[in-house]
Amino acid sequence: MTSSRLHGAAPLLCAAILATLAGAGHAQDAVRLAAQQDRISDEAIHADLGSYDVTQGRIQALNDAGRPVADYHLSKAQCWLDVSFHEYSRNDRSAFPQEALDESVKLIAGMEHGVEPLPVDTALVNDARYLRHDLWQRLRAIHGTPGFACAQQAVACGEVDLVHAGNEFNQQQWRHAKPYVQIAEDWVNDAEALARQCGGPAASTATPAAELPLVVNLLFEFDRHGRGDIRDHSLQTLERALARIAEEGLAVERVELVGHADRMAGRGHGYNQDLSERRAQTARALLAERGVDPGAIQYAFRGDTEQVQRCEGVTPRAALLECLLPNRRVEVRFIVR
Repeated sequence: MTSSRLHGAAPLLCAAILATLAGAGHAQDAVRLAAQQDRISDEAIHADLGSYDVTQGRIQALNDAGRPVADYHLSKAQCWLDVSFHEYSRNDRSAFPQEALDESVKLIAGMEHGVEPLPVDTALVNDARYLRHDLWQRLRAIHGTPGFACAQQAVACGEVDLVHAGNEFNQQQWRHAKPYVQIAEDWVNDAEALARQCGGPAASTATPAAELPLVVNLLFEFDRHGRGDIRDHSLQTLERALARIAEEGLAVERVELVGHADRMAGRGHGYNQDLSERRAQTARALLAERGVDPGAIQYAFRGDTEQVQRCEGVTPRAALLECLLPNRRVEVRFIVR
């Protein structure tokens, strides 16, 4: 090899060596739980609990060194660790506890090694089902806004809990996924509220309020549209949103309602269009009774054209209808200032 060719190859060789060394360093950061079939002895379980304690200690050390608890990546590492331990302690024999722990450790190692920028993508570990596209969209909308500085922890944990819900859906369908979806929805609502309230120098030039509305989904029983057919927990979410508007001293510029139906009557069915409109009208009357100016309320209806939850393969019929509940909704978007 000529000296000129050697000179040109040197940077590439150095880069390869550095990459190999970095990879080796990160490999040493890995934390391995006992193989699923070996989690039967006290010794194996004790060792795994020790691994969780050590990982928690690394998160604590990062915080002690000055990384805020509410930092996006530290929060995400903590939430991955929490869901991993939660499923491990429930005797989940799938790959989920290990893969969720891996995600936590990768973030911890990146922070310990000063890696910049750290990743913001969220892996669907253990082939978790991608649930609730609408909630993912709302979380992504906060990334990159001035309000993200205040909402980092809620965004990070909302993303992780959506993956947790998707894993539960794969394992035991909607009944087991539902509580974690509700937790994720609470994180999303909190994230949006924190982003709206975010102060500091950027507040005067922050993203317009219209880009961070308060969003509530009123959920209806199957083939129903009346006031008494709205699920209690979604009514409670509406009440919390109205209380939050008052607490934050916000003025409601307008309210956008969009009615929806599930796919059970057949996609594109005209009946679903009518049903979604009746649901929107019910929501409009309900808001007016709660003191919202009727002149500020607009409504539209989309029938079954925008399904946020697919529920493929869910049986029996009762379970399928419950799984499709998020599609039987009226989206309530409070545009505030």
